[in-house]
Amino acid sequence: MTKKIYQWMVDAASGRNAMWALAVVAFIESSFFPIPPDIMLIPMIVATPKRAWKIALVATIASVIGGYFGYLIGFLGYDLIAKPLLNFYGYLEKFEQFSRYYNEYGAWIVLGAGITPFPYKVITIASGVVGMNIWVFGIASVVARGLRFFIIAALLRFFGEPIKKIIEKHFGLLSIIFFILLIGGFLLIKYL
Repeated sequence: MTKKIYQWMVDAASGRNAMWALAVVAFIESSFFPIPPDIMLIPMIVATPKRAWKIALVATIASVIGGYFGYLIGFLGYDLIAKPLLNFYGYLEKFEQFSRYYNEYGAWIVLGAGITPFPYKVITIASGVVGMNIWVFGIASVVARGLRFFIIAALLRFFGEPIKKIIEKHFGLLSIIFFILLIGGFLLIKYL
């Protein structure tokens, strides 16, 4: 089934309604869909490099809105399902400690998951479960998803097809290196 969905995404990337399909995929990937929008984003930009920024913007906006939907799933699911179970098993206090930790470092967690190949949907739902500040969540999501999609767009726009193969082959490693450099830059600014 996943292979069929993947093939549909690749085919949709070259279709007449590719931008709408990308928006739908970016939205649902942020809350429950297993395949990242990059599968559509990359061939769309390679096919129409002059539209790279628009494609990245659509993916970013749809992904962030989808992230809020994931947040809502976590927020509502916590009260309905998770909280009674945690209370029943005596873990509610430990979860509240985890929530404080998550809220303290949540912006960095959202930023990391939004840039790297880590499933962003896990973080959007977890952010809702712990009741992370909605504005912090939104800003971190816009920055993370924007960086991810616009960096891919820039690389493809300026380097085209050859960089496509490198991105597809080493996306995970490149994302992690970028995230480490980003955190390192923030730490340098903070401590220098």
